[in-house]
Amino acid sequence: MNLGKIGAVLGVAVMLTSCVSQKKFDALNENYNQCITNVGERQREIQDLKGTNAGLTSENALLNRQNEALKTSLDACLSNTGKGSANIDKLIGEINSSNKYIKQLISTNAKNDSLNLALSNKLKRSLDNLADNDVQVKVLKGVVMISLSDKMLYKTGDYNVLPAAQDVLGKVAQVINDYDTYSVLIEGNTDNVPLNSANLPKDNWDLSALRATSMAKILQTKFGVNPARITAGGRSEYNPKTTNASVSGRAENRRTEIIIMPKLDEFMKLMDIAPVKN
Repeated sequence: MNLGKIGAVLGVAVMLTSCVSQKKFDALNENYNQCITNVGERQREIQDLKGTNAGLTSENALLNRQNEALKTSLDACLSNTGKGSANIDKLIGEINSSNKYIKQLISTNAKNDSLNLALSNKLKRSLDNLADNDVQVKVLKGVVMISLSDKMLYKTGDYNVLPAAQDVLGKVAQVINDYDTYSVLIEGNTDNVPLNSANLPKDNWDLSALRATSMAKILQTKFGVNPARITAGGRSEYNPKTTNASVSGRAENRRTEIIIMPKLDEFMKLMDIAPVKN
């Protein structure tokens, strides 16, 4: 019922006021007020329904867009099925290649372990009658490191190898000559006590280098080590094994080290640098 009709009813009710009883008039008036209230409620419901409808329309549009996107993705997946098979075949090939590479590494490491053990055992058998404090032998990844204390090799402040020490060098030289494809690095090391002299050696640099070259010459001239395999150098006081603050520490730092190691290409393999894949 719209407002026009309600107004007409009200007009008729006014005209009939004089013709109807007060009781009937009150009933009509109450009915009119109720109609006004109902109209307001219906209008609010209409606005609510319009809002709900707009939301549903927007949601439906979103679902339609998502549906189109899913269809597009499905079409792409179907078209790539053939490509996916090719990628799987390529992956299988790479896995087989990796398995071959891993077997190669295992074989190389097993060879290295055997070499380390052989070198270590041979040196220890040769030098087992010497005090551990005078000679220390370590083998790591195919590299043999022999540390000889200076008290066994030289007089204090001197670089000439003592005759008694040449027996030790002879045993080391035998191992060096057995592994004739290996390089030999000789390093002289001192403590940090200053050495000042007008003659050679003038300082710890001179002393460490001259001790290394003195040992290199003995290995070459007396024991037949190929000099092309030898590198000799001094590190002065700058490569200490322990503190120089104590007498025992300084004694340990005064040493000459002989490092027997493979040629560069073999050394790279022993250091676990990967071989080139085919």
